[in-house]
Amino acid sequence: MTAPYTRYRRAVAIPAGMAMATALAFLPNTMATAAEDAPAPAAAPADATPLSYVVNVKPGYGTSAHVKKAVAKAGGTIVTSYDQIGVIVVHSSNADFAKTMRTVRGVQSAGATRTAPLPSASTGDLGAPKVLSATEVAKAEGAAGQDPLESLQWDLPAIKADKAHEKTLGSKKVTVAVIDTGVDDTHPDIAPNFDREASVNCVTGKPDTSDGAWRPSAAESPHGTHVAGEIAAAKNGVGMTGVAPGVKVSGIKVSTTAGFFYTEAVVCGFVWAAEHGVDVTNNSYYTDPWYFNCKNDPDQKALVEAVTRASRYAERKGAVNVAAAGNENYDLASDEITDPSSPNDTTPGDRVVDPSKCLDIPTQLPGVVTVASTGAKGIKSSFSNHGLGVVDIAAPGGDSTAYQKPDAPATSGLILGTLPGGKWGYMAGTSMASPHVAGVAALIKSTHPYASPALVKALLYAEADATPCTDPYDIDADGKIDAVCEGSKNRNGFYGWGIADALDAVTK
Repeated sequence: MTAPYTRYRRAVAIPAGMAMATALAFLPNTMATAAEDAPAPAAAPADATPLSYVVNVKPGYGTSAHVKKAVAKAGGTIVTSYDQIGVIVVHSSNADFAKTMRTVRGVQSAGATRTAPLPSASTGDLGAPKVLSATEVAKAEGAAGQDPLESLQWDLPAIKADKAHEKTLGSKKVTVAVIDTGVDDTHPDIAPNFDREASVNCVTGKPDTSDGAWRPSAAESPHGTHVAGEIAAAKNGVGMTGVAPGVKVSGIKVSTTAGFFYTEAVVCGFVWAAEHGVDVTNNSYYTDPWYFNCKNDPDQKALVEAVTRASRYAERKGAVNVAAAGNENYDLASDEITDPSSPNDTTPGDRVVDPSKCLDIPTQLPGVVTVASTGAKGIKSSFSNHGLGVVDIAAPGGDSTAYQKPDAPATSGLILGTLPGGKWGYMAGTSMASPHVAGVAALIKSTHPYASPALVKALLYAEADATPCTDPYDIDADGKIDAVCEGSKNRNGFYGWGIADALDAVTK
C-alpha cells in the first residue's frame, strides 16, 4: 500500500479514514572560458521567465573574470558564489542560459534549479489544524521528573531516550542545525537551547543574518519548528521533551513561503552549517522540484553535483548529515520507480526512473544518514520509503493508530512536537523520524566530543537495535503484501542497521 502523493516530505498523508495523519493537533501554550567568448544570447522577450541556476566550477578559487564575463554575456546575474565548493548561484531570464554556460571553459556543469518563475507560487497541503479539547489537555500530565506532555511521547521510550536522560541530557557544546522551513526560537521549549549564531535565512541562496530571519511567518509551514522540538525541546517543566534536551539547536531556513526547497537554498544551508560549528544537520525534505534527479539530464545533474559538494563540505567541516527517506512507500533499491510528482513547481507528469541513477537529494547522497520511519509498535510506518543498502537506520516517525496504536497514556500514533506561537502538536512522516536520529547523533557527539563524523555514524549504526524484517508486511491487514523487506536482522531494507538507541549513545 502506497500512501497518496503529497508534495511535502515534511508531513505525510495517511489514507482516507485516518484523518489524524494529515492534520496537526495543537496544544495550547501552557506558559569558465568558453569558449571564453560565450555566444551572446538573443535579447530576452519582455515576458521571459526568470529562473535560478547553479553553475559549478572548480572549487577553491574565486569566480574567475572570464566566467563572470560569460555569465553576464549569457544574460545572467550572479547572486552569490560559494568559492569553497565551486558553486555559483545565478538568476537569468535567458532560456538558453544553462546550455550556453555548459560551453564555457572551466564550467563543469550548469542547470536550472526550478521550472517555475521567480518567485514560485503554490499553496501548502498540510491540512487544517485539529485543536485538542481542554479535557484532553488536562489529561496530559507527566510522571515525576517528566515534562507535562512527555506522557504523550511514546517515541521517547521507543528509542530509550527516557532512560538516556537519566544519564545525561546532552552537551551545550553540541549544535544540531534544522535545515527546514524555519524555527520559532521564541517557543518556550526551544528558546533555552537556541543557537542564534548558527541560525540564518538561506531562501534566496545567499545568507540573510538579520534578526529573526530564520523564523517562519504565520503563513508558512510549522514543520521546521516541530522538527526542532523533537530534537532539543528543553527539559524545563514546560511542554514536551526532545531526544537531546541539553544540546543546542539552530534554524537554517531554506524553504520558500510556498514550501519549496530549491538547490541554491539547500547549498547555502549546508555551507552555513559547515562554517558555523554545527555538529549535526537534520534534513527532513527533498530538494525541489525533482523528487528524483537524473544524472543523464544536464540540469538535474548540476543540482546533484551542487548539493553533493555542499553536503560533503559540511561533513568535512565536522557535521553529520541526517535525512528523511521519504513518505511514498517506495523501494529505493528497486530497479525502477514511477515518479508522478516531478517537476512539482509547474506541471508534473509520470516518469519511470532508476533510483540508483536518479537520486532523491540529499537523502541518497554519499555520506548522508538515510532514515526510515517506524510506528508505535516498532514496525515500518505504512508510508515510509525503504530499500536494502539505501536505508541506514530507523526511528519513530508515527503512523495511523488504525495500524499502530500506542500504549496508554499516549493516544496518538503520531509524533508530538513544538509548533510556532508557543503551541505543541502532532505530525507524522519520515520527517519526524529523521530528527530522532539527529538527536541520537547529538547525544553520541556529546558523549564523544572529539569523534569525527565518520565515527559518530559508525557508533550510531553499531549501537542501533538490530530489527529483523517484518515479513509478511501487510500493515492494513487486507490480505495483500504492502512492501517487501530484504536483508538480514542486522541490516535490511526496512530498518537498516536497526532502530536508533539513545541509551547506548550515552553509555557506550
